Amino acid sequence: MSLLGRLYELWRYQELIYNLVVRDLKVRYKNSILGVGWSLLNPLLMMVVFTIVFKYLAGQSAYPAFPAFILCALLPWNFFQDSVAGATATIVGNAHLIKKVYFPREVLPIALVLSNLVNFLIALPVYFVLATLMGRPPTLWALLLPLVILVQVAFTIGMAFILSTLNVFYRDTHLILGVVLLAWFFLTPVFYPINQVPEQRVILGVAVPLRVWLRRLNPMASIIASYRDILYWGARPGLDFFLRTAVTAFLTLLIGYLIFHHYSPRFAEEV
Repeated sequence: MSLLGRLYELWRYQELIYNLVVRDLKVRYKNSILGVGWSLLNPLLMMVVFTIVFKYLAGQSAYPAFPAFILCALLPWNFFQDSVAGATATIVGNAHLIKKVYFPREVLPIALVLSNLVNFLIALPVYFVLATLMGRPPTLWALLLPLVILVQVAFTIGMAFILSTLNVFYRDTHLILGVVLLAWFFLTPVFYPINQVPEQRVILGVAVPLRVWLRRLNPMASIIASYRDILYWGARPGLDFFLRTAVTAFLTLLIGYLIFHHYSPRFAEEV
């Protein structure tokens, strides 16, 4: 089947994707007292922890409305982290379905990412309320928010395709991913602004433009910085880096899909 034919088939299974998203949301909050309220409470609790640690203990208090400064980056990072970590195990974790029923295997990581997107969108209004109360109301630049979300979703699904495929053949992928995501978190400007990264460092005798390469080699750094620009600072994001990141995100989506599509016929025998 051609790539276009595969995409058309995937479109025909949109109801299955919807049902899987609903199933994932129901399972996630089953027997939970707060239910979907955890989508709101969890990032708020993490925001409080980061505020205490980095503002009061580490003394990083130069930014007004520091909880809003943290939350506008923490929410999209949690969306990315939870999506990548969960999607990596979607193929192996649904081996019983893959061996018995035919459906486009792509729907599994896509549905997982979309369910986390729903949680992200549910929690996002909490930021607007908090930021407004702290004197950081949204500006017209917040209208660019759907575009930034779209770029992040494309990058996240692409990574989900790559890692879920890799985990089928190398189960160590899921085990080492926690360490990788932790390192990735510290290399992404969640609790610090991107402009705090030195513009240049001398490494092994070579002057390295550190800030530029952080944004070039880490798409999430540019994405998080764009969220902070339009939500916290109320300003236009850096278009040069954002456009480059958008191209990177959709290339990641395309490459991830091609890898997934190439190896998906072998999933049933490997899981």
